[in-house]
Amino acid sequence: MLQQLKATPNQLTLLRLIFIPFIAMAVMDGYFGWALGLFICAGLSDGLDGYLARRMNQRTTLGQYLDPIADKLLLSTLFLVLALTHKVPWKITIMVFSRDIGMLLVSALLFLTTQLRDFTPSIFGKANTVAQIFTVLLVLLDELSDAHWVTSFKVVAMWTAFALTLISWIHYTIIVGQRLKAASGRSAAA
Repeated sequence: MLQQLKATPNQLTLLRLIFIPFIAMAVMDGYFGWALGLFICAGLSDGLDGYLARRMNQRTTLGQYLDPIADKLLLSTLFLVLALTHKVPWKITIMVFSRDIGMLLVSALLFLTTQLRDFTPSIFGKANTVAQIFTVLLVLLDELSDAHWVTSFKVVAMWTAFALTLISWIHYTIIVGQRLKAASGRSAAA
């Protein structure tokens, strides 16, 4: 485990975790330029850690779990802080949190009680993450800009994120049900 922690991509993921409180504090204090800059740096570190993991052949089990956890912590924290500062409607933040906590609890339960280990994100989960990232970017950018198109895109991004969060949650539920059914069929046949 210690060796996996030393891998450069995992170090970048840990760095991304360190960004979270500073971005949240910047938003709470109204320093949206700093928040946007740090959020972009966090995003670049996310892209870089994935690239380095492939390029340097440093894909690790720890990284497979740590990377999506860091992404979810970053986005969930920002949705919470943006809701607290009245920049994002609470209903969107509640949907994001409910889905993430629900999926985390179900995944942990399945990990502990079954042989199911495939928790790779679906196309809907990936689209949801992209929509959430664009929502946060546009909300922060809207605080720094008077451009009407930014405000319009922000609103579209927020409701797209809401819809994709719900769709990906429903899809995840269906997929997990199918995998559990297939796993119980295999164990009954054995």
